[in-house]
Amino acid sequence: MTVTRFAPSPTGRLHVGNIRTALHNWMLAKKAGGRFLLRIDDTDAERSREEYVEAIRADLAWLGIEPDGEERQSQRLTRYQDAFEVLLAAGRVYSCYETAQELDVKRKILLSRGLPPIYDRGALKLTDADRAEKEAEGIQPHWRFKLDHDEPIEWEDGVRGAQKFDAAQLSDPVIRRADGSWLYMLPSAVDDIDMGVTDVLRGEDHVSNTATQIQMFTALYAAQYAAEKPIPNFAHEALLVGREGKLSKRLGSLGCDAFREKGIEPQALIALLARLGTSQAVEPIADRQVLVDTFDLSTFGRAPAKFDDAELERINTALVHQMEFAEVQHRLPAGMDEAGWHAVRPNLTTLDEVSEWWRLVTGPIDQVEFSGDDHAYLAQAAQLLSWGDDPWHGLTTALKEVTGRKGKALFLPLRQALTGMDHGPDMKELLPLIGEAEARARLEHAAHY
Repeated sequence: MTVTRFAPSPTGRLHVGNIRTALHNWMLAKKAGGRFLLRIDDTDAERSREEYVEAIRADLAWLGIEPDGEERQSQRLTRYQDAFEVLLAAGRVYSCYETAQELDVKRKILLSRGLPPIYDRGALKLTDADRAEKEAEGIQPHWRFKLDHDEPIEWEDGVRGAQKFDAAQLSDPVIRRADGSWLYMLPSAVDDIDMGVTDVLRGEDHVSNTATQIQMFTALYAAQYAAEKPIPNFAHEALLVGREGKLSKRLGSLGCDAFREKGIEPQALIALLARLGTSQAVEPIADRQVLVDTFDLSTFGRAPAKFDDAELERINTALVHQMEFAEVQHRLPAGMDEAGWHAVRPNLTTLDEVSEWWRLVTGPIDQVEFSGDDHAYLAQAAQLLSWGDDPWHGLTTALKEVTGRKGKALFLPLRQALTGMDHGPDMKELLPLIGEAEARARLEHAAHY
């Protein structure tokens, strides 16, 4: 069974890049009839907040992305310790005592010589006496995973194709801090093994992490299971950039709250992000099963995916125009029926605007100042108004015959008198909703305003 996961750290709110990653993992699992897991990476006790955990759950629920299970890394610390000890016994982790400043000096020296800033494994040269002396001085070690330099790292990436890394060109990653807390790399690999994750889909900024984690998978399997087991399938999608083509800090803070405040429907965000960065057309598709069925990693491109607010708003507007009354009834103003919804729907860009358009029916409306000719014309309109199946066409036909007006001169003063606006819903649909008595009163008032 295909099993994917979304693993946010609860140190802040989800942003649009996180949402895209969660969505694609959910779609990948659902298309295969598999499971999508939410894993809260909360090993950073100092920065993690329970309020962010709740916000992550709430945002996913708003988007309709429902996990099939949830895990908390903070509840699995014993498991990470066990894996650490297994790797330590196998000689795959080692203690290091350099300070951050010392490591920074080493990096700068290498860069000044035109060399890659790879950790030199200086800690491996320490004797037991050296390590004892460091710890006697109160220096606690941090720990690195020892990469196998004799084993090339290769995988077939679901987006990037064949990948190959020389382990000797990578730094041994730090997996544990001096205070005993865990960094991302080892707990993530342990979780993927224990939770049966078969497919890891994440941003291209994790490519080098994948290279080192592949060796972690191999080392853990060898030490714990004494057998070779399959590692997950990996795929790395291009990161999001802004419309201007550059990485945008704004995208790092653009989350569900911001979209809700702008009146963006969750399905609009889903429709955009589902295909953003692929060769498939981004369309206002309301049926997410269609998006799931057409999800295909082979369509993902290597170029950065451009997030455009205007495109999101276009999709949102198109989806609002597709919404049926039954879908939105609970979100409409009191008294607004299906006829009212159909009348104002074509003028909406967001559902939040519906109350303002419905005010054209319920009033009060803005008053427009008219010329003397229009005053007389509107007085005639109040007299000629009669009610039937189509009062708007009945009125305009009668006025055209009596006054000889046509086009803008015929229609605009009527719209302005009846709605206080130069544009808006189709008057054929709107006038019956206003009602005969109210419509006549508005025409008479405008004729004397």
